[in-house]
Amino acid sequence: MTNTAHLYLDDLKPGMRFTTQSLKVSTEQIKEFADQFDPQPFHLDESAAEKSLFRGLAASGWHTASLTMRLMVTSGIPLAQGMIGAGVEVNWPNPTRPGDELQVVMEIQEVIPSRSKPDRGIVVVRNETLNQHGEAVQVMTAKLLVFRRPA
Repeated sequence: MTNTAHLYLDDLKPGMRFTTQSLKVSTEQIKEFADQFDPQPFHLDESAAEKSLFRGLAASGWHTASLTMRLMVTSGIPLAQGMIGAGVEVNWPNPTRPGDELQVVMEIQEVIPSRSKPDRGIVVVRNETLNQHGEAVQVMTAKLLVFRRPA
């Protein structure tokens, strides 16, 4: 399926998959994000990072989440009224490293029409953010509010 059409609740089915474009993560981006939002040594300093659990510079999980969101919004499921989050569970099984090229694979798990608000529903999407080696650096299950096609 192409990402050119705007999709509504009625267009979505469990098992549908969408793959985003990719983006490359630089050392500078990792440090800038960490400096502003997660100033821990293993995100800011290569020497300190070498001595940490990560054994090298690693992006904040929140940086990975932000990059994932950007990819999902710019080239993921083209929802008609945008990606409106209603809840999320997120895991970071592997660190994001400088030079990693990230891409998100999104798979619809459930489509749940609302009983009380017939113009919308919840779509449960499993998202895997993969690096260039196919390793998951983030696994997220998101509940998205999605509207039905207007009458």
